[in-house]
Amino acid sequence: MTDSSIVIEDGFKPLLGLEPKVLILGTMPSVQSLKTQQYYGHPRNVFWWIMSELCCFDLSRSYSEKVGFVLKNKIAVWDVIASCHRPGSLDSNIDQGSITPNRLSELFEKYPSLKLIAFNGQAAEKLFSKFIDEQAWQGSKVVLPSTSPANAAMTKETKLFHWARIKTI
Repeated sequence: MTDSSIVIEDGFKPLLGLEPKVLILGTMPSVQSLKTQQYYGHPRNVFWWIMSELCCFDLSRSYSEKVGFVLKNKIAVWDVIASCHRPGSLDSNIDQGSITPNRLSELFEKYPSLKLIAFNGQAAEKLFSKFIDEQAWQGSKVVLPSTSPANAAMTKETKLFHWARIKTI
């Protein structure tokens, strides 16, 4: 294993409020997110900007306050992957043979209020399809543009336009 490799023993716990309606699923926290111990912790990731627009809060608020606004808006956040080997932060570098998925089926059973899975990018949806029993999910799914800075071909305003779909649930 090289110095640029990272083995994640435990990904983040889900962000869950009371009776969430929407579950946003990413792939795995980035290196920067792991350092800050915050979902979407890279300063150029537009996730929190999008959430601030959709959930009506000031982006300058603390991480815990931002999380509170998201949860209050019935939005939950988690990742498909619980652990994996990935050199760097790119989803394309995830060693598929090292993936341990999160227990999403248990989450679906515990939170029947969930109506929509919103995938933060195509990679999250592909991993979900590969590793999660799709019979466990009976609600709707939508693949949204990745909020990652690696998805630089799309403006943050265009991403926001697509992400606004989660507020219609």
